[in-house]
Amino acid sequence: MFESGSYVARELESAGADLDAEQVQPNGVDLTVGEVLEQTEPGTIGRDGKTVGEREPVPGEVRFRLQPGYYVVEYGEPVRIPEGHVGFVYPRSSLLRNSCMLNTAVWDAGYEGVGEGLLQVGHPITIERDARIAQLVLAEAGHEGTYDGDYQGEGL
Repeated sequence: MFESGSYVARELESAGADLDAEQVQPNGVDLTVGEVLEQTEPGTIGRDGKTVGEREPVPGEVRFRLQPGYYVVEYGEPVRIPEGHVGFVYPRSSLLRNSCMLNTAVWDAGYEGVGEGLLQVGHPITIERDARIAQLVLAEAGHEGTYDGDYQGEGL
């Protein structure tokens, strides 16, 4: 079962997120753009480890003018996925309607940090810092243990 938006908001606020009322939706909470990055060096994913390639911030104090391509978006809110839950992040429809897509991964119970998503831009677009681009939803999940991986505490 998915939790209500007010439940998700309480969890994010307990993790230190400063939410505006319009971010709270019936079934989740909108996440905003904190930073936009371009990967400049290759990374590696092996059987015994991984490295994230070097990244540089896309220029823009207030607005990011993005050309078609791939970007990493750091969300503007810290999150904490509570015990007994799993987090999913979905793009807001305004991205899709502007030829953009946001790809994300599952956020396991116990994850804490400022997450990231892969923004695919199909047509030039301007995105403002703090604009709402994604929605986090929480679902109840049976599991053993909680997240304790390399990205625990990222961006905090």
